[in-house]
Amino acid sequence: MSDLRITDRVVIPASDLTWTAARSSGPGGQNVNKVATKVDLRFDLPATEALGPAVKRRLRALAANRLDKDGRLVITSQATRDQSRNVEDARQKLAALIREALIPPKPRKKTKPSRASKERRLGEKKQQAEKKQARQKPSDW
Repeated sequence: MSDLRITDRVVIPASDLTWTAARSSGPGGQNVNKVATKVDLRFDLPATEALGPAVKRRLRALAANRLDKDGRLVITSQATRDQSRNVEDARQKLAALIREALIPPKPRKKTKPSRASKERRLGEKKQQAEKKQARQKPSDW
């Protein structure tokens, strides 16, 4: 297996990737019963030096349901009836996930409520208070 190129700067070495094959599920006749076409691609996220700590943190959050107990990222592909195409599909899925994690989140801009929205909120509060006041028994007896 060759290195996985994510961008011009980011390349995942083949030593960080391992894959195993198993029998796939679904239709396919005898092919499904005989040939191990389903592919599990494992990316050793804790041990890799190809990604920085911030990217690793974002990738862990993005793919939390795909992490095994050792923190490795597991990508599964059984889309095709051919093992080599499933390996390539799993590699593309991993590359897409890492590309998404490489994009830093935009910082949130603090906003103030507009004057009109404040007035609207206070008006609604006043109406609600009057409605509840009208439900009470008269206290003039």
